[in-house]
Amino acid sequence: MPATAETTARNASSSALPAEVLSAIEAFEDYLRGECGLADNTCRAYRRDLIQFATFLTDTGCWSLRKIRPEKIEDFLQSQNASGKNPSSTTRALAAVRTFCRFCVLTRLMEADPSVAIDPPRKWSRLPTTLHHETVQILMETPVPDEDTHWLRDRAVLALLYATGMRASELAGLKLGDINFDLGIVRVFGKGQKERIVPAATPALEAVMRYVDEARPESDDVLLLSRTGKALRREDIFRIVRKYVRRAAISKRISPHTLRHCFATQLLAGGANLRSVQEMLGHSDIATTQIYTHVDTSRLKAIHKKFHPRG
Repeated sequence: MPATAETTARNASSSALPAEVLSAIEAFEDYLRGECGLADNTCRAYRRDLIQFATFLTDTGCWSLRKIRPEKIEDFLQSQNASGKNPSSTTRALAAVRTFCRFCVLTRLMEADPSVAIDPPRKWSRLPTTLHHETVQILMETPVPDEDTHWLRDRAVLALLYATGMRASELAGLKLGDINFDLGIVRVFGKGQKERIVPAATPALEAVMRYVDEARPESDDVLLLSRTGKALRREDIFRIVRKYVRRAAISKRISPHTLRHCFATQLLAGGANLRSVQEMLGHSDIATTQIYTHVDTSRLKAIHKKFHPRG
């Protein structure tokens, strides 16, 4: 069976590493998938970070896991910064190294964890891109029957992203049976296959129902399908969104995640509880959700005016 481009690149990047290190990374990846239940994208990102870390160690003369010292990890992080990596990428690389070191101590490949004394790099939190409600409505209505063969499906894609705040990967894996049209709710499987229930607005459910009744190929499995009946991939969801963003002449860089941001900020603007928004987005840490409170400045001003004695 021919190797994929990803597999070929993966083998090429790790071929020069010591067998002990490579074997540990392979075992660690199995641990992340099997024991921790992390998503495939997260596992692949951690593997890439660890291959870079291991390559850096090898290039600087450190061929054994037991010889890794804190200063080596610090040097690696500095090399990441010097190469132009943004702070978020460097922070994720450190998270990968830390988790890997803990795994190696657990499996007795290391005697002590050299990463415990390393402080994560400080990073600025960038505010997410959002759209005005009127602009989103224009985007929702951009797929039209005269120009788009799959306009009903594409309207369902846009409507579900905006109405539920799902990630593109979550929407790609959504099954028809995950939608309860009577109760108006959607069952979503997020990172690590964590399940959550999200309410969906009537217009979105109507868009999905029309797609299912009039345009969807016969299938009992995945909801969103191509003309030939194959499930749409995460990349297809991105392609669909970008197609209609261009059609609607929206100048901002918009992705499926932008509609997720719009979902969150407009819930908070309407007075939604932060914990409820956290639950609907599937965030494990409320600090991740709190960034949306900084986007909606009008809400903060209203709260200040209502409760502060000099508001």
